Amino acid sequence: MRFLPLLLSLVITIGVSVDPSPIRAAPGETIAGAARKVVKLYGAGGVRGLEAFQTGILVSADGQIVTVMSTVLDAEEITCVLDDGRRYVATLTGIDPRRELAVLSIKGEDLPAFVLDESEPLPTGSRIFALSNLFGVAVGDERVSAQHGVVAGVIPLEARRGAYEAPYTGDVYILDCTTNNPGSPGGALVDWQGRLVGLLGKELRATASGIWLNYALPVAEVARGYREIIGGTPTAAGDKPATAAFDPAVLGVVLVPDVLDKTPPFVESTRPDSPASRAGLRPDDLLVAINGRAVASRSAVRQALAPLADGDPVRFTVIRGGAIVECDLGPRPPTVRNP
Repeated sequence: MRFLPLLLSLVITIGVSVDPSPIRAAPGETIAGAARKVVKLYGAGGVRGLEAFQTGILVSADGQIVTVMSTVLDAEEITCVLDDGRRYVATLTGIDPRRELAVLSIKGEDLPAFVLDESEPLPTGSRIFALSNLFGVAVGDERVSAQHGVVAGVIPLEARRGAYEAPYTGDVYILDCTTNNPGSPGGALVDWQGRLVGLLGKELRATASGIWLNYALPVAEVARGYREIIGGTPTAAGDKPATAAFDPAVLGVVLVPDVLDKTPPFVESTRPDSPASRAGLRPDDLLVAINGRAVASRSAVRQALAPLADGDPVRFTVIRGGAIVECDLGPRPPTVRNP
């Protein structure tokens, strides 16, 4: 009998125990709350294999947006559509070539926004929602698409698309829902409480197997990339240069000819004894930035070089063999422009 009080105490304790984890909202409520912080982006592209739309996430109440670096952003005007259908013109603030992130800004106030933190990675098996404008089906106040899945694994990224090797090789979430669709890059990965846990990545294939990957960059990496971008020199891509485009051939850089209007700026060759050859540029290098300004096409390269004055330093950021390589071409030569 002396154990009876102890047993009664145990029964009472079990009967009134409370789950310490946060109360979960219904899935529909979680999706609706998170979707208000996801935006639809429209820019360059529009031909087969080069879509003109993708997704982004709001990360500040005044209109800072994080998305993936892509040819969509190589446009004179980037349109941003909020969940409620409001439209803004977005400007490119800066890029992180290693993580392939970009920050855009719109002139907004009191906008709903995700919190970027450096939380620990989710364990395998965690349930998630992936929110994105896959296939561009949402054009106005339609909600972005939501997919339910789990984190199938956390592994280093080894991926490519064609000859292009992804420069980021850190850990990513491998997802069991299909997010490698046009329009999905830049979408939000949230947990069942609606907290941001990752950013959906580009359409890439695994280097070893060639299988399309469904993956997301963990929020900690997104947060670090965002802080590096806003803490550095902005690209100021929204302002048109007043001067004519500058031919990169003056620097000894011969780019692959345009097959499409937005052919990526791959280096075809360098001229002997030129700034490009002395800086170590090589054939097949993919030019992604000039003095910190994102470039995604031949025309973007010419426009990025145009505002530089004679004698200004010229720095190319290229992707070579999956790694980011910085090339210092020295001062810009005296102005020589195409007619």
